[in-house]
Amino acid sequence: MSMIPSLRAVVRPSARKVPAPHETDRHPQVPSAVVDCAVYREGRRVPTAHTLTPHAAVELVRLGGGFAWIGLHEPSEAEFAGIAAEFGLHPLAVEDAVHAHQRPKLERYDDTLFTVFKTVHYVEHEELTATSEIVETSEVMCFTGRNFVITVRHGGQGSLRGLRHRLQDDPDLLAHGPSAVLHSLADHCVDGYLVVADALQDDIDEVETEVFTAPGKGASRGVDASRIYQLKREILEFKRAVAPLMRPLHLLSERPMRLIDPDIQKYFRDVHDHLARVHEQVVGFDELLNSILQANLAQATVAQNEDMRKITSWAAIIAVPTMICGVYGMNFKHMPELRWTYGYPMVLGAILVICFGIHRTLKRNGWL
Repeated sequence: MSMIPSLRAVVRPSARKVPAPHETDRHPQVPSAVVDCAVYREGRRVPTAHTLTPHAAVELVRLGGGFAWIGLHEPSEAEFAGIAAEFGLHPLAVEDAVHAHQRPKLERYDDTLFTVFKTVHYVEHEELTATSEIVETSEVMCFTGRNFVITVRHGGQGSLRGLRHRLQDDPDLLAHGPSAVLHSLADHCVDGYLVVADALQDDIDEVETEVFTAPGKGASRGVDASRIYQLKREILEFKRAVAPLMRPLHLLSERPMRLIDPDIQKYFRDVHDHLARVHEQVVGFDELLNSILQANLAQATVAQNEDMRKITSWAAIIAVPTMICGVYGMNFKHMPELRWTYGYPMVLGAILVICFGIHRTLKRNGWL
């Protein structure tokens, strides 16, 4: 019987009896953070009568080989301490996994790879507002060893139940061991990025259409700039999930690693290509939103200038009767046509003719 070096808990035959497979199912205390715990051999899940504990999964792997896959959701330090000790996980990686809020990365600790992914979920909304939450992010950490995979999920989104079922339906892929799980997890996250990128493209197209609507239909007033700012903030949140993952996937796809099956490594290249496409889209979104924002502000400035020209034009027209009436209101004795019978109508006519002339001139020059 071969011993598994990546598992620290070495059992001494003289001190402790190695339990049979059915005995490992009797451990009643499964940490509440454990979502699923299973052992896989030759790509198939080992059936058990009861829910496995992480310790029982270790014993099953020792007995018959294969690898253990333990899935956790937001474990506490106490809940994760036993698992970390069982599999010999590095304290720094354990701290990152428990407290979350990490940027995507790939780190190697002895015979364990620690990978952090950001899962992104698009929040459906009827109308984009200045407070709309469009992108919701969660985190998935993955410890990959020679014969174990531990996934730690934080956040309400990004459930891995469907991923596990898809892998169980493909035993040929799952037979490649923990590296197949790591690849499927990376592929699952990046596929989610593609869906979110397409949805964000629709939101940006909608805002762009509103900003560049044909004149006469309200475009000159622009749209609420706070909506564009909010969309830009959500794009930035998306970018923080995508950009840092470029280098880890490049390393997984190009650099030989003992823990990564060579047959699986080439599949990481396809995932990296998809991620590069998403990254280009996100960078393009950011630049496009900058242009849309500048165009919207320019339109608002033009609209204000047009308003000021109209106000100035009408002020110039109103200045004519104000000036003439002001002169005749000074009550001097000797004023032109003061005692003439048609003096009053003549002054009114002059006012109308001058105002009409000014109005016509301003309208011809586009001020009115």
